[in-house]
Amino acid sequence: MFKKEKKVRLSLDSQEQSILLHSLVDMKNRMIAEGRYTDCVDDVILKLVTASGKK
Repeated sequence: MFKKEKKVRLSLDSQEQSILLHSLVDMKNRMIAEGRYTDCVDDVILKLVTASGKK
């Protein structure tokens, strides 16, 4: 009935993480300007900034 979500893990250095975060914020701002919901982007931003640094 329900499919299990596939998890993907990325190893990013601090520069890559910063680029990804800025890109997500830019996407969120564009979506706000278009009057669209940003819940999905907010979820990804939250996961990115709260990710532990474990390998």
